Amino acid sequence: MIRIAASIYLNSAPLVYSFSEGTRRRRTRFLGDKAPARCAQMLEAGLCDAALIPVIEYQRIPNLLIVPQVAVASKRRVRSVLLATRCPLEEVRTVTLDSSSRTSQALLRILFKHKYQTNPTFLERTPDPGVSFENMFEGSEAALIIGDPAMHLAASAERLSLKTYDLADEWREMSGLPFVFAVWATSKPVLEAYPNLAREFQLAKAEGLERVDEIVAHYSETLQLPPAELLTYLQENVNFDLDDENIAGMNRFFGLAKECGLINEARPLEFV
Repeated sequence: MIRIAASIYLNSAPLVYSFSEGTRRRRTRFLGDKAPARCAQMLEAGLCDAALIPVIEYQRIPNLLIVPQVAVASKRRVRSVLLATRCPLEEVRTVTLDSSSRTSQALLRILFKHKYQTNPTFLERTPDPGVSFENMFEGSEAALIIGDPAMHLAASAERLSLKTYDLADEWREMSGLPFVFAVWATSKPVLEAYPNLAREFQLAKAEGLERVDEIVAHYSETLQLPPAELLTYLQENVNFDLDDENIAGMNRFFGLAKECGLINEARPLEFV
């Protein structure tokens, strides 16, 4: 039975539904985790056979293959990856980074260097459980908030006197390209055992998108957010394709990550 690890945030729900709740549930061991970074760690340690990983980890974990046509991306505004500040950007001296996503951390560092042209100190912290984010501002003027907590933060920002910046929108403004946050990845030995792996992930994506209303109903209850808001998020803010434009954005990100010293090299993409 193939072991698959993925984040259980709303943004990945259509990609994992088939494995956790749908037609592939009985022939898959699904390992869900709120932290995308831990899914990459499981893949690197051999604790799973395939994982939905932060894209930066493709450059850090050797010998990975990317599943084509499937991703967690955003063509412009994503709403669930935010920089929140308590002062103007040019006055930010310290930024707290959410430890659960390596890609968003790298993206924010790139934006500060190339778009905002400032050099703050970065701290790393694990957010409080649930959708709380208050501890992320202890000792800092700004914080990276990702996933479901970011959806709540957007509604509370004005009350908390916070200014928010959507990182996918900031990236698009700087680069002119969409941003890819996560991809399915595996290894050649796993592919030898499961030669139809790519097709399974592509079909799983199709099934999840067909069940988006059911997914929205579930997350609306658990997140206490309106179904219409979550439906718009999944249909308009998150893009689940790995098309040519998204691949171009991913390659541009890797190039800037190397330039900023966040990865040793920007090796070419290799697909299943």
